[in-house]
Amino acid sequence: MTRLSVNINKIATLRNSRGGHMPSVLDAAINCQKFGAEGITVHPRPDERHITRQDVYDIKPHISTEFNIEGYPSEAFIQLVLDVKADQVTLVPDQPGQLTSDHGWDTIANHDFLVDVIGRFKAAGIRTSIFVDPDLKQIEGASRVGTDRIELYTEPYATLYPIDADKAVEPFVKAAELAHEFNLGINAGHDLSLKNLKFLIDKIPYIDEVSIGHALIADALYLGLRNTIHEYLDCIRP
Repeated sequence: MTRLSVNINKIATLRNSRGGHMPSVLDAAINCQKFGAEGITVHPRPDERHITRQDVYDIKPHISTEFNIEGYPSEAFIQLVLDVKADQVTLVPDQPGQLTSDHGWDTIANHDFLVDVIGRFKAAGIRTSIFVDPDLKQIEGASRVGTDRIELYTEPYATLYPIDADKAVEPFVKAAELAHEFNLGINAGHDLSLKNLKFLIDKIPYIDEVSIGHALIADALYLGLRNTIHEYLDCIRP
């Protein structure tokens, strides 16, 4: 069964636009969990323009659901994840000033680096996932670095979906099938929404987890956070 992890970065973006503590990132995490989310995702970036390092430390003791921390594995990031002992770490190949994640790892060129980093997390008992494009060579490369899961970067799917849904999902189905053959767990995220999520899950029912932030928080402005989470859960339930 696919699980829903809510990315609360946009709550932090709103808070940081005015300073202070409103809206509360911690309260958002607690409420997402209370309303049915099966995971909380944060992506602390080096410039702390949304989620801060302190947010990560503050959230961990107050949630019992899965805590997933995304980010580029700099030494500072690695230490943060190890300090709080996240349930899952998702490694993304972002540059320091990048607006949002927009591509997956080159798992072949970065093989040695990923093996080393993943090994450090797994030694601490932290499940690892790496951000990848739906490229079969990269999926095969991912199978060789020791990761537990991959996270399919779904922005290309979301962009093409309104034009040709079947064509949009085809490379993701093939990538997921290959990952499944390699016994890799499969996560998915980026630009997934109430409009395109159900179709993706119907085509790839063995996706373990979707991480959704921007669209979900935007929908919550109109529907409320509780109702929005329930709407997303309905999309991923059989």
